[in-house]
Amino acid sequence: MNQELTYEAAYTELQQIAEEIENETVSVDVLAEKVKRASILIEFCQQKLRATEAEVNNIIKQMENKPGT
Repeated sequence: MNQELTYEAAYTELQQIAEEIENETVSVDVLAEKVKRASILIEFCQQKLRATEAEVNNIIKQMENKPGT
């Protein structure tokens, strides 16, 4: 992909891949490729979620440490 992958785009693509596999519309010739791509997308989404969680926790800690809040 030339443009930066977003969580939403990765999630949408994962849903599409899952639907294709569930509906058995993926040929055997490309099944391994689809599963590999899904694995990459899952890892991307997990990393994105972990990074977001850490950032939110950091913001909360900063807010708790501010005097007067």
